[in-house]
Amino acid sequence: MIPLTKGLIAGWLLYCSGRNQKGEMVRGTWEPVNGEAHEVAVKSSDGGNTWQPWFDIMFQSHRGTDKTSGDADEDAKQTVVALDAEYQEAVKQNDVQTMDRILSDDFVLVTSSGKTYSKAELIEEAKSGGITYEHQEDTDKTVRLWGDTAVVTANPWEKGVQDGKPFEYKLWFSDIYRRTASGWRYVFGQSAYRPN
Repeated sequence: MIPLTKGLIAGWLLYCSGRNQKGEMVRGTWEPVNGEAHEVAVKSSDGGNTWQPWFDIMFQSHRGTDKTSGDADEDAKQTVVALDAEYQEAVKQNDVQTMDRILSDDFVLVTSSGKTYSKAELIEEAKSGGITYEHQEDTDKTVRLWGDTAVVTANPWEKGVQDGKPFEYKLWFSDIYRRTASGWRYVFGQSAYRPN
């Protein structure tokens, strides 16, 4: 997890900063722009003196013209909601096969404690059984759809034991799913600690 040193949610603007597993400073913003969503992140390996781009993504609204595009969008949202719930349950149960099926091969998770995880790292963590969840539920789930990209935001509550030590987190989470030829895949996740 990326340790959150600063976090701000103001209206629809989300700003977070911390350090990744390489010790680099990272910061990012997510905000609406002209009815679409823009997410930008930068990183610094020299204590913040200089910053290099990490990623810059613009999610565009679906521009379907047929009269059923609203229904198709609603169906896509429901598919993503169900897939996200299936993934969260798989994490809770350390269900490696389900996690492997849903995660994109190029998946990245940026956590509140400063660590980034790849698909392979999450799969290995689940295989190890080092985390046992008592709770892995979320509330206030919202799905926004931009063409073949869906963004799920939610407030997860995680409680359990990791490597013999109890933990409990209340988070803001953004999950990004991409529609592929073989169905929706979970491609990017980012968390931030929720204030009490």
